[in-house]
Amino acid sequence: MLLPAIPASVIEFMESLPLTMNLNTFFVLSLGLALSVLFFWGFRGLPKENWQILACIPMNKNRDEAWRGVNYTWYGFFQATGYVLGVSLFLVLMGAASVPSSAALTMIILILAVCAPLSRILAGLVEGKRFTFTVGGAVFAGLVISPWLIGAINALGGDIFSFRLPMITTLAAMAIGHIMAEGTGRLACISFGCCYGKPLSLLPPFVRKALGPFAMTFYGATKKISYAHGLDGQPVVPVQAMTAVIYTLAGITGMWFFLAEHYLPAFAVTVGTAQGWRFLSEFLRADYRGRGRISPYQFMSLLALPYAGVLLFIFPSVPPPGGTQLLAGLASIWTPGMILFLQALWLLIFLYTGRSRVTAAEISLHVIIDRV
Repeated sequence: MLLPAIPASVIEFMESLPLTMNLNTFFVLSLGLALSVLFFWGFRGLPKENWQILACIPMNKNRDEAWRGVNYTWYGFFQATGYVLGVSLFLVLMGAASVPSSAALTMIILILAVCAPLSRILAGLVEGKRFTFTVGGAVFAGLVISPWLIGAINALGGDIFSFRLPMITTLAAMAIGHIMAEGTGRLACISFGCCYGKPLSLLPPFVRKALGPFAMTFYGATKKISYAHGLDGQPVVPVQAMTAVIYTLAGITGMWFFLAEHYLPAFAVTVGTAQGWRFLSEFLRADYRGRGRISPYQFMSLLALPYAGVLLFIFPSVPPPGGTQLLAGLASIWTPGMILFLQALWLLIFLYTGRSRVTAAEISLHVIIDRV
């Protein structure tokens, strides 16, 4: 199966954009506009009860002849969508920087193979729960190991496959992909009612007044905010929405820097925002984050900031010989193999994160007699 090339009319339109609206700016603003529409809908609709369970799959019958069901959630849908958005942007940016797709894919597969299991392992260690995930812990681990993985790929793959990953360029593209993925993925938290903020009633009056118009109210006994803290029906700090907006703005800014070949600012803005806001936002959250006034996740964020600073100091930023070409990056993922990879990745992430292990279902099936 062959995909058609990017239509010539699209390329001509992009190339004809005036200097004040070049291709890079058009791409970044279009992505920002699309996510703004998605967020506007998601912040209003996803706290409702009917936006938690996406599907119930009958498995076997109980003694009452009802089916026991497995729930698949909108949490998994939005997590998978966020992951694929982040991976797609990483691949586009790496392609724009003249990095071969094989090298970028190798990095993606290694990072996902390490960080996906760690998201559950670290949550178990910190929160003492087997059936939960932590994005923060996995991101910290990914930041720590990424330079070492890049070095290993360059040492081994450079000789075997004749490609090398530019250090800061790759780290900047990864940071942008992560922050955009996590920003979009916060819609998953809203739909499941997890990662929730403190009740407005517990905050000082001036904070209540400032956040009151933006407060979120969750409904449904199966939302985590309900069974963990009994806060369904109460206005709470919209910390998930705040994270989505702040991360997306930082990601778009970092993307603009990257496409302008300013890789150091791109890395600094995205990592600094992600880790700095993670530290601050923990003070606004009501869900259990481990013992102590400063949670283990906050300590990870504090450690990540100087670690990222050291990386900026050690590794130089070297623009690719041909410059950064967004059209080349978009063309690099417009292939059957890459599209199938992204679809398979979405499905795997959905099955891994979407199957609810803390909710169950009983399904009654019957025939509508007057329609037979």
